[in-house]
Amino acid sequence: MVSPNMVMYEEEFKRISALCARLSREANAKVVFLVDKNGQMIASAGDTSNLDTTSLASLTAGNIAATGGLAKLIGEKEFASQYHEGEHDNFHISIIAGRVILVVIFGERATLGLVRLRVKKASEELAQIFNGLMKKVDAPGANAVFSEITDADIDNLFSDV
Repeated sequence: MVSPNMVMYEEEFKRISALCARLSREANAKVVFLVDKNGQMIASAGDTSNLDTTSLASLTAGNIAATGGLAKLIGEKEFASQYHEGEHDNFHISIIAGRVILVVIFGERATLGLVRLRVKKASEELAQIFNGLMKKVDAPGANAVFSEITDADIDNLFSDV
């Protein structure tokens, strides 16, 4: 799971965004997005103009939490992927490296097999990016820029003085 204190560096964000765009093209998806397990959108690709991405991200995280509860009831850790088939659009949802959720929305232009194939490759790459990011964040001095900020500094920033 992505820590609430995790910093997303520009380099990793660009790599993640590019990977989502490539997955969208290669899987013939309508939309691809990456969400943390708290429901915060990390990146998206495709046509999101007619979507409430905030709600979609929150509901996706809730879906993962609910199915995680179901998994535990039958002795599983979690379900690594889910598929929801609609009349016109379908969702493929995957948990990446136990940290983030990858969602692919696709229609008639794509098949579930193609989406699964492309998601498998993208998942491996995303896992490498997030594992590297966690190492970078955990490195000594990685958050040195924030170490000088005190609670008093934050209080002063938001005071009405």
